[in-house]
Amino acid sequence: MEILAEFNRFSHSVASRIGILFLGTFLVFSSFAWAQEDLEKAFQESYSLENAGNYQGAIQSIQTVYKSDSYEMNLRLGWLHYQASQLEESLGFYRKAVSLKPYAIEPKLGLVLPLSVQGKWMEVEDVYLKILQIDPQNTLVNYRLGLIYYNRGNYEKAEPYLEKVVNLYPFDYDGLLLLAWNKLQLQKNREATVLFQKVLLFNPGDASAKEGLALLK
Repeated sequence: MEILAEFNRFSHSVASRIGILFLGTFLVFSSFAWAQEDLEKAFQESYSLENAGNYQGAIQSIQTVYKSDSYEMNLRLGWLHYQASQLEESLGFYRKAVSLKPYAIEPKLGLVLPLSVQGKWMEVEDVYLKILQIDPQNTLVNYRLGLIYYNRGNYEKAEPYLEKVVNLYPFDYDGLLLLAWNKLQLQKNREATVLFQKVLLFNPGDASAKEGLALLK
């Protein structure tokens, strides 16, 4: 009987502990569910206000639930402050997003938006080079770097980036046209001619390609 009583006390103790553990787990999940619901509501409201052109309202919606260690919130606030022409604030949030996800490409592409508006092209170039260290085949970044060097008149430096774009996308209009003009500037006339002709297959009658071919005659 004593053994049975001891067993009952032990069972009751275990059941109590399990009950407490279950209650604690339930409260944690309930709290998480409410927190997630608040986050979704804040983001949904932010999107709606952004679509209406109310960027300050969209920013405030996120700030009501803001956590400094949230990649998604920092990325979102970087974009919204850029849309609101608050460039320094945008840079701050994008840089925070980059620090939280150092191997992510999207916050770096976001970072170049306010930098470009501010005309900080050396910093833009540095960001693009860091992206290519992660993703060497990124055609958007290769094209933009090629364009930066082309606009600086550094045609030799632009060439490998633009060639990579065309090698990856041989019938891409923007890549073909810019590479054609870059070849023309390098006096690689035969290659330029072929590229301009390819542009005209993509867009027959293209004014820029025709202008380039006229200069080569």
